[in-house]
Amino acid sequence: QAQLVDSGGGLVQAGGSLRLSCAASGIIFSMFDMNWYRQAPGNQREWVATITGRGITNSADSVKGRFAISRDSAKNTVYLQMDNLKPEDTAVYYCKARRTVLGSGNYWGQGTKVTVSS
Repeated sequence: QAQLVDSGGGLVQAGGSLRLSCAASGIIFSMFDMNWYRQAPGNQREWVATITGRGITNSADSVKGRFAISRDSAKNTVYLQMDNLKPEDTAVYYCKARRTVLGSGNYWGQGTKVTVSS
């Protein structure tokens, strides 16, 4: 049974840093692109960053140069390093695994809350 567990959120001042983690179990990690999304109060969920099974990364313009996504295949974990945080980064952050090899399917983490104070 696939499970994603998001962690690492918290309260931080503007300009600070946080590192989010998403631990995956029950999936063949290399067959999945891993993604981070976020949802601010009153807003739709928006895409933040992706790392493919081969390690190719991409991120939204709003976080480019400040956030970095990475994955550790030995730990079945994906990370989102967030630097120079801004109040507008305040949101619940969700990890999503999207299968791209020999099939399809999406799995979501439960989310972790990030609050950036000004």
